[in-house]
Amino acid sequence: MSVTERMAKWFVDDTVMMNRIYDIWYQNPTYGYRRITQVIRRKGTLVNIKKVRRLMGLMRLKAIYPKPKTSCGSANQEVAPYRLANLEITTVNQVWQVDITYIRTRKGFVYLTALIDVYSRYLLGFSVSNTLDTDSCIDALNQALQHGHPTIVNSDQGSQFTSQPWKNALLENQIDISMTGKGRCIDNVYIERFWRSLKHEKTKLCEFNDVHELENLIEDYVDHYNHQRPHQALGGLVPAEVFNGEKKLP
Repeated sequence: MSVTERMAKWFVDDTVMMNRIYDIWYQNPTYGYRRITQVIRRKGTLVNIKKVRRLMGLMRLKAIYPKPKTSCGSANQEVAPYRLANLEITTVNQVWQVDITYIRTRKGFVYLTALIDVYSRYLLGFSVSNTLDTDSCIDALNQALQHGHPTIVNSDQGSQFTSQPWKNALLENQIDISMTGKGRCIDNVYIERFWRSLKHEKTKLCEFNDVHELENLIEDYVDHYNHQRPHQALGGLVPAEVFNGEKKLP
């Protein structure tokens, strides 16, 4: 292999590398940055372990495994209990999940917040922002509340969701707050699966210059996802049919 070819294999675009990292982590969520680096190298791409660690940090990806409780959150970020343990979810608007993911445009990273109804897999609301701020999360929540009113909203322990403005927004709407324990991001699996569908079916296939182009693309995909895309977990029904009570789960 020539020096030029070796250099080309080394300088892989961050977007391509992040997609590779996510694909490996999704299939093997117990893998941390060291093992993911090894997998990428075994597939023929040279990559620095520090780069993988940095990109996983941007994507908020961590290996899922039991951890001892070695530290506590700060006093101004009180964590709510996890309310979904042994809870049987039998109806729409019983439990919503919320999460944040990253997407890259030609002008840099943007962050997407979305809420999903667990029972029907209906995507209720989303917001796109250039920064990881709480206001964007509240915008997504307000959009979602136009479609229904949940009993519980579950999130991770990110600073946006432990912030007082986010908690106040839920409490003012008489919504119970639930937070996934550290190292248990798989508990928010339904919104994670939506991220995977969105990225594999849409954002990986398109290029966009800025937030506005991306927002329009996501809006189109959400409409397709809710009203046209058969969902395997729903027995081939689309989420809107279940959320709106048009059809019952098989």
